[in-house]
Amino acid sequence: MSSTTQHHHLEDLLEADKNAWPLLKSERTWGSWKLGISLVTAAAATWCYIIGEYVGYYLNFDKGFAALFAGSMIGMLIVALAAGPICLRFGVDSIASTKPSFGSRGWIIPAAMQQISIIGWNSLLLIFFAKSTTQLLLALGLIADTGSKFLVPVTILLACALVFLFLLRGSGGVDRVAKILVAHVFVGFWMLYVIMNQRWGDLTAAVPAYASTSPLWNYTTGVEIGIVSLLSWWPYLGAMIRMAPDGRTAAAPIMVGMGAPVPLLSLIGIAGILVLQVSDPAEWLRTIGGPTYGIIALLFVAAANLGTAVAGVYASAIGLRHFPAFENMSWTTLLLLAIGPVVLVGLFIPELFFANFGTFLAFIGLAFAPLCGIQITDYYFLRNRKISIRCIFSNGDHSGYWFTGGFNMAAIAGMIAGCGAYRYLLNPLTYESHSPYEYVTASLPAAVVAGVVYALVTLFVNKPAKKGGY
Repeated sequence: MSSTTQHHHLEDLLEADKNAWPLLKSERTWGSWKLGISLVTAAAATWCYIIGEYVGYYLNFDKGFAALFAGSMIGMLIVALAAGPICLRFGVDSIASTKPSFGSRGWIIPAAMQQISIIGWNSLLLIFFAKSTTQLLLALGLIADTGSKFLVPVTILLACALVFLFLLRGSGGVDRVAKILVAHVFVGFWMLYVIMNQRWGDLTAAVPAYASTSPLWNYTTGVEIGIVSLLSWWPYLGAMIRMAPDGRTAAAPIMVGMGAPVPLLSLIGIAGILVLQVSDPAEWLRTIGGPTYGIIALLFVAAANLGTAVAGVYASAIGLRHFPAFENMSWTTLLLLAIGPVVLVGLFIPELFFANFGTFLAFIGLAFAPLCGIQITDYYFLRNRKISIRCIFSNGDHSGYWFTGGFNMAAIAGMIAGCGAYRYLLNPLTYESHSPYEYVTASLPAAVVAGVVYALVTLFVNKPAKKGGY
């Protein structure tokens, strides 16, 4: 192959991953290591400390880790089974994987969920990034405390600008950032070692602040928090794994690279909230090790959040490509649209959003558990793994996935039933529960109920009417 031909081939690869169209095998160039590093870098962010904090409210250190690890693996497996097969087979993102079950227009429902979820997570991460950077400059004596309140919005704008610049080259930006920032994962384990080594006695004696009198309820809630936390990877997963050539390449990176870092690094948050009543290591490391430890932690937090934000904005931009108005829009403009809402949240309501993280986390389980249940039921049990990529990208009434006006009523009914089941078992705002929540969690029954209702409507309505290409 001549150098000119190689250059054109490289340009084609760089442009292909900026669109939502299926990637060819030759365009899917991420091996297990590259995919694994990208997934680890995306997974290991500040949210781990907050997730750990919520688990630490109900469980001590060892039980908290056991519950969170179990829940995280369950949640990651559900997401992998729901979106993974179609994304890996055809090189498409998570939104495209919903068209066989939600319809040629109904995909707009999971697309809206994706955008809300990613905007929420990125807002949280970049607010944390801004706060950590401000604290770092204060610790180094580069700014005065009186001017710090103005620095947070400025730093959020800077972080958004960096994310934008990293992603100008598409998935190559995700890969490049991951190779640099993966080092922060090891710094996270060092922070965990520091608190365990210096405060082990306090850690083993700590009593969770809001533990129920029922040990089973506490453990189940830890598992539930793990499940909903990993369900939040659904919006990200497709855009990342579509770059891998097949399922064999992606299976281990998904479970180990995306599933394991969250519970492992959440131990930092569990330990922090149990011993020092604060989950952010940037605050408690200064208490334990002095200013030097604090500066290392602040650098770590800033790096961790930037890597995840890059992955989130990339997934969000690819998701927007499915809307006809954005299909042919320039990549630069699309990135600005994906980052814009994060800028608005960060500039105008950072503290309001920050204070309601628990509500946002509950939304993830309420929304994505039924969605995953529907996708799993449709792909494995109703379609017997037979999917038409042509129908996925055919939007007219001639498409096999047109259903009724482009919407699959079975999916809508399944979503309503699944959300209702979740809401009955666990109030996402107050964490008040109804039996049998303590035995089954809320997310798993929500997924099952959504899948069963979806199957019944499909079998008794859609199939007899020959709707949906079954």
